[in-house]
Amino acid sequence: MMKIILFVKLIAVIILLQTLFFKFTGASESVYIFSTLGIEPYGRIGSGIVELIASLLIIIPRTTLIGALLGMVTMLGAIVSHLTILGIEVQNDGGFLFVLAIITFICCFVLVYINKNKILDLTKLKM
Repeated sequence: MMKIILFVKLIAVIILLQTLFFKFTGASESVYIFSTLGIEPYGRIGSGIVELIASLLIIIPRTTLIGALLGMVTMLGAIVSHLTILGIEVQNDGGFLFVLAIITFICCFVLVYINKNKILDLTKLKM
């Protein structure tokens, strides 16, 4: 079971981290996507920062749940953007970015499900 969890974590983190290069360097694909959404450059840089934080939180066992929740919300935004504004295929990518968003969402969902017993711990304030 631990190997499966590690594999799911790695898939989510690798996908989240590999997109950072494109977002932080202002690659033409990223600029096109966020310009189409009307949130360039702040949305591009902001989502990159959120994805970096989610990746780091997923890696740390104690914060995996928080990172996975953050990753799910971020990928849900990407999926909805593809379905409503961008389209499945962006700049002739064959739907690659859409598929990556779905895979990442599923991996984060699995991590949330595995760590669901910790959800109540998030609501408890430690004084």
